[in-house]
Amino acid sequence: MTTQFHPHASNLERKVVVLTGGALGVGSCIVRQLHAAGAHVFFGDVLDQPGQALERELSSDDAKVKFVHCDVTLYADNLALFDAAYTACGRIDHAIANAGLGEQGNMFDPNLTLESVREEPKKSMSIVNVNLKGPLYFSRIASAYLKQPDMNGKGGTAAADKSLTLVSSVAGFREDPGLYVYIASKHGVLGLMRSLRGTLIQSQPYPIRTNAICPWMTRTRLVAGIDEVWAKAGLPSNEPEDVARVIVGVLADGKVNGGTLYVEGGRAWNVEEGILKTRHQWLGEKQEKDLDRGTQLMGGGEHWIENKSSQV
Repeated sequence: MTTQFHPHASNLERKVVVLTGGALGVGSCIVRQLHAAGAHVFFGDVLDQPGQALERELSSDDAKVKFVHCDVTLYADNLALFDAAYTACGRIDHAIANAGLGEQGNMFDPNLTLESVREEPKKSMSIVNVNLKGPLYFSRIASAYLKQPDMNGKGGTAAADKSLTLVSSVAGFREDPGLYVYIASKHGVLGLMRSLRGTLIQSQPYPIRTNAICPWMTRTRLVAGIDEVWAKAGLPSNEPEDVARVIVGVLADGKVNGGTLYVEGGRAWNVEEGILKTRHQWLGEKQEKDLDRGTQLMGGGEHWIENKSSQV
C-alpha cells in the first residue's frame, strides 16, 4: 500500500528557500544540496558559529546563502528569517521547518515521589517549544509569505510551485521507549501537516503543498551512544545526506501534497497513502463514511472560531 518516493533535485535553480535548524546535521546537508541545485537559501539556527561558517563557505554571486540567527521558539526570530529572504529576493518559494530537539531529562522518571513531582519539568517542556511551538510559528508565517506575488514581478502565477515541509520523525507515527515528550511533539508535527494539507493547497494566487518527513535512525549527534549497537544489529540507518536528499526531492517534485515520507536506510516511502487507502479496514466502512460526512459538515472549522461561548 505504500509508494516508494524517488527524490531528485531538478527544478530548484533560482528558487528561494527558507529553513530552520540549518547549521549542523541534516539541516546543513539541506543547505548544501539546495545550494548545489542553484537555489537561494536563507537558513536559521541558534548555533551562530557553524551557521556563519557555512554561509561563508557557500556564498556566491550565482546563489545566495544567508545565515540568520533564529530561535524557533521566538515568533520575532521566525519573522526575521522570512523577512531576510523576502527583502533580498522579492519572493519565497519553499519553506522547511527542520529545527528539532531530542529528549531532555526524564518527564516520567519512575523514581518520582510526591516531593520531586512538585518541581516543574522545564527542561522536558523545552522539547515542546522547539519541536511543536516552533513549527506552528513557522507554518503560520510561511502560509502568508509563500502566497505573496513576486515583489520583483519576475514570477509567473500559473507556473509557481510553493511548498511547506515539516520535519517530524518515525516517532511521529509510532512509539519509542523513553522518548515521552519527543514522541508527543513529533506526533503533533504530523497532526499539523494533516490539518494544513487541505487548506494551504487552496491558497491563492499560489497553492501551497504541505508534507511531513519522518526519518528513522539517522547518524547525527542525537544518536551518539546507540549508533554502534545499531550497526552491529544490522539495522538500516540513514546518513544526514540521505534525509536531506528526500527533503530537497519533495521540494523539487512539484506534485506530492499531504504526504508522510518515511525515510529508512536512505530510501523513502509515502506511508500516508497506505494509511488513507486502508481506513475502511481499520476503522470500518460505515465509520469511515460517517467520519467523512462529519468532516465535510464541519467545513473549514469556521464555527469553532465564531462560537464565542467556546473562546477563553
